Amino acid sequence: MTEYDVIIAGGGPSGLILACELGRKGISCLLLDMKPSTAFNPQANATQARTMEHYRRLGFAHEIRALGLPSDHPTDIAYFTRLSAYELARLSLPTAEQAVKKIKELKGSWSAAELPHRVSQKFVETVLKKHASSHPLNDIRFSWKVQGFENQADHVIVHAAPCGEGAPQEAQSFKCKYLIGADGPRSSIRHQLGISYTGETGVKRSYMGGEMFAVYLRSSEIYKHIPHPRAWMYVTVNNQRRCFLASVDGHEQFAFHSALHEGESAENWGLDEVKMRLKELMGCDVPFEVLSMQSWIAGHSLVAEHFSKNRVFLMGDAAHLFTPTGGLGYNTAVEDAVNLGWKLSHVIKGLAPPTLLDSYELERRPLALRNTTYARQFADSVGLYPVSDDFELETAEAQEERARASVHFNAHVRLEFNIPGVTFGGRYDQSPIIIKDGSKAPPDEANNYEPSACPGGRPPHVWLENGQSLYDTFGPEWTLLCNQSDEIDFSAWRAGAKSKGIELECLHLPLKEVQDLYVQPLCLIRPDQIVGWRGQNPTQAQIEALFDQLLGA
Repeated sequence: MTEYDVIIAGGGPSGLILACELGRKGISCLLLDMKPSTAFNPQANATQARTMEHYRRLGFAHEIRALGLPSDHPTDIAYFTRLSAYELARLSLPTAEQAVKKIKELKGSWSAAELPHRVSQKFVETVLKKHASSHPLNDIRFSWKVQGFENQADHVIVHAAPCGEGAPQEAQSFKCKYLIGADGPRSSIRHQLGISYTGETGVKRSYMGGEMFAVYLRSSEIYKHIPHPRAWMYVTVNNQRRCFLASVDGHEQFAFHSALHEGESAENWGLDEVKMRLKELMGCDVPFEVLSMQSWIAGHSLVAEHFSKNRVFLMGDAAHLFTPTGGLGYNTAVEDAVNLGWKLSHVIKGLAPPTLLDSYELERRPLALRNTTYARQFADSVGLYPVSDDFELETAEAQEERARASVHFNAHVRLEFNIPGVTFGGRYDQSPIIIKDGSKAPPDEANNYEPSACPGGRPPHVWLENGQSLYDTFGPEWTLLCNQSDEIDFSAWRAGAKSKGIELECLHLPLKEVQDLYVQPLCLIRPDQIVGWRGQNPTQAQIEALFDQLLGA
């Protein structure tokens, strides 16, 4: 029986990122996914800035930013009655080319190493798979189905079989220390564990609440029929049918989603229905080619009751299911993997006790509840807004109604898409492996982020004088950041880390901006770039005690 440290069921973003995290730390990993390869359909289309910072930490943010839209293509989000008719609202955002330059000028809420990037998940997954496959201890297998598992006291037995066309169907068994269920909302891993979702589902809205019809299409004519500045995402507001269109490649590929009415079913919809739906979006006929079509359900705000049981853990959609407003599902899933990756590595290497893994659910489940709540608020704001039958007429009353809608959607688009507080403000304040210092965390606000080194959150970012990101100076594992003006002797810290077998990068940056942001002279930053502790100069014995708590001992 082949043995691995970790087996991952699911090759979406969270599964592939976990394989990247484990591979670079020398942990043997088998990833199994039923699909023949990475995603064909566009799926998630927005990579948030914090996710891009993690891609930067892993060394491939530049590869992601080069994908998707052309570097000079606008990334605006705009609202219309129909795409060929009235524009109601718009949020103008930088192109990929502009983002690289603009990020170094931003302060306050958007002080970051990376800005968001508008790119389809189908492109992102190819990069993630490439890097996950590059690690010699990773075994990445698509067209494999996990059939079941046995959760033992000190290991897990996983039964799986090839499921590709023409593949032999004999099941094989593998042994691992830990099994990860990253196998989507219908997770067989979660079902076998007997863990249920909790939360809200079946919410009905005129948009983003109920059945949605999704079409991945090609058309060289769409842009020619939109008499408005180009955007990345186009959302329609009218009394006939609510839809949105997102550009996939900036040329001729688009992801098109339309809401179904009560009593409608897309089960047997085909080309005729696609043509009608596209005309409802555009306000005119446009030639197109269907690349794929499917239906899906919006209106979920679900979080699993638990994120683990014994040696089996849940991530991504298996642990939380979103209505995809704000792009929070995919980005929350990535941070699940980042959080779990370093903890699995430390436990498997014997650097931390298995109790460290208890902190995964304690840290990530509250964030899943927070983020599903934000996504639900965004969906309510856009999907429950009513318009009259006369909304598109040329009358004075209709013009007044459109003016009111313009005010609402100009506010809404900033509520949903200008969200540094959601992106950067997630915190682990109740975690037992965060050492509090008595300071108060900033308020949690979707559209505002206050940089703070209060333990439990993202470390404040600055650009250094040489143009380098502060985050680029952090080590691959633990980092001690010292900002005091006097020279410091790091020997006690290095000895304390060595006694625990921990790799520690010690940085001395006596810069006023760093001092102002970090307040205390010393800050200890975890491998997932979360502040674990800050304070004054402790003794070696105190340092060893700090590491014990930070490692869940």
